[in-house]
Amino acid sequence: MNNDDMGNADQNAPGADHNAPGAGNDAPGARHTSHGSTPWELRSADTAIEGRRPRRSLRRRAASVVATVTVAALALSGCVTAFLPSDHNGGGSSTSTPVAEDVAADLTPFYSQTLTWKSCEGGDLECTTFDTPENWDDPSAGSVEIAAVRSRATGSDRVGSLLVNPGGPGGSGYDFVADSLDFATDQKLQASFDIVGFDPRGVGRSTPVTCFDPKALDAYLYDIPANARGTEAWQQESAQSATDFGQACADNTGEFLHYVNTVQSAHDMDLLRALVGDSKLYYLGYSYGTFLGATYAELFPDKVGRLVLDGAIDPSVSNFEVTKTQSIGFENALKAYLESCLAGSDCPFTGSVDQAMTQIRALLESVDKTPIRNSDGRMLGSGTLVTAIIYPLYSQSSWSYLTQMFDDVMKGSASVAFTLADGYNGRNPDGTYADNSTESFTAYNCLDYTYDADPAVMAEQAAEIEKAAPVIGSYMTYGDIGCANWPYTDGAERVAINAPGAPPIMVVGTTNDPATPYEWAVSLADQLESGFLLTYQGEGHTGYNKGSDCVDKAVDDYLVNGTALSSDPKCT
Repeated sequence: MNNDDMGNADQNAPGADHNAPGAGNDAPGARHTSHGSTPWELRSADTAIEGRRPRRSLRRRAASVVATVTVAALALSGCVTAFLPSDHNGGGSSTSTPVAEDVAADLTPFYSQTLTWKSCEGGDLECTTFDTPENWDDPSAGSVEIAAVRSRATGSDRVGSLLVNPGGPGGSGYDFVADSLDFATDQKLQASFDIVGFDPRGVGRSTPVTCFDPKALDAYLYDIPANARGTEAWQQESAQSATDFGQACADNTGEFLHYVNTVQSAHDMDLLRALVGDSKLYYLGYSYGTFLGATYAELFPDKVGRLVLDGAIDPSVSNFEVTKTQSIGFENALKAYLESCLAGSDCPFTGSVDQAMTQIRALLESVDKTPIRNSDGRMLGSGTLVTAIIYPLYSQSSWSYLTQMFDDVMKGSASVAFTLADGYNGRNPDGTYADNSTESFTAYNCLDYTYDADPAVMAEQAAEIEKAAPVIGSYMTYGDIGCANWPYTDGAERVAINAPGAPPIMVVGTTNDPATPYEWAVSLADQLESGFLLTYQGEGHTGYNKGSDCVDKAVDDYLVNGTALSSDPKCT
């Protein structure tokens, strides 16, 4: 069921130790790394290692890096030349005629907009912006802007527009399509659909959540706490860090920060559906994008066309349950990596898998006692090291970079660890950030879940997580601190999503997905009144367009022809 986010069932709240992943919505957690999403959901670790510009957005979501939040990422590349249908106006622009919708009078100005698409991204794609209510509960109170990009259908038998989301939350759907169209979709979907990527509210090119400048964000994500993790002093330090971050977000974003959540974003997506001229929604969502898609189906079951939810988040589980399950997922993925590593000739570890896990735990403790200085002056502590460990676990193809990183750290160098952590966090080599994924990730997660920062409750939960995942788990605890100190604390209660009346909805689950565990896909498919499950028996985050002909054919046949599976083929 996964494609690879963030990002990204990604949910974390900021804390003082903002380097270590926590859970997020691509899963909630306790650090400032990110969650999902995301990939962002999913840029691969080799992107960071090989020096290409880090861009986070995709299919991943899981660990939180700093005190409680993390974002997912994805390596993006490649676009196709778009086919321009008959409504192309020439001169590098075209328009979309909105489908007529029966909406309230105060929504009519929004649903009657005509999209003007202009050539962009070297001429292969078309871009546009449109206005959406800042607050859908009070449409007349003001508007914000959403940015979108599309690749026109390359075939003559066009079905409609396929909206895609890479995960996060906070992943850029615009970048997903503009930078990695062939990663987001295969040629069959590109032939049948206009592929539309959009930055959800609060993200990237849309009206963004804005918080810290790069220097302050560096401190938030990478500084080593002054106090030992889990102590009362550390919790106070984390709470102050989270408060400062949240206040900066409120000061620099304004009242709009209160309306950056998935329900509001699902309304934006319905508006985009209508403005591109589709009476029903065609949608492909990865990691956190599955929660966005499921939320849409719950709100607009009569507008559902065909939805594929790959790398599913279970909407009914709590922040704590997400964090615990993800901790176990990454612990198991680390063990799978070690099994492969120890069978080779260049593994930096010795003995059995369990012995190697003990060696990793000792390494994490050693960098806390004696941090390693990077060439740019930043110090490598356990938080950043955990982020560097988790990032390559999203994809089995990135395990070699994990070996390289461990070998480098054992030799007293922080270079590769920071390269991986920077790739995860979207930090460029010059110290700037490629996007606002940390900020938007936190904003969504703080309003999409509820949090309890009671010290006794967090200590009890931390003990349970650490028991379940002895190496990774302790770095994904105490995540509630971050969002408990967010400027707005009216987060949503997690409940099952049934979407009664919706047509068949496909849920894709990967059996060894570390970020969005397979059990979440099974649960979501069961919750949805019309849900059906497609299983990918494999490693990594998400399942579509990752080399399984069985998965790809089932997804393509469903989206293009409406063919729902009568039984799960259990693909390999």
